[in-house]
Amino acid sequence: MNLPKDPYMLLSVVNMKLRDNYSSFEDFCYDLDVNGGEIFEILEKIGYVYDRENNQFSAK
Repeated sequence: MNLPKDPYMLLSVVNMKLRDNYSSFEDFCYDLDVNGGEIFEILEKIGYVYDRENNQFSAK
């Protein structure tokens, strides 16, 4: 999957996919063959971290 380069668009797409299609971030990364570390790094730069309990990226 070709994910958006803009961090805020990336946040929106990832959270939508997590909400609608995946029970965990790990499942999302595996299924779409994307680098979770890169996504974590990009979203952390704009103040968002993965909340495992809610299965979404949320503001720190």
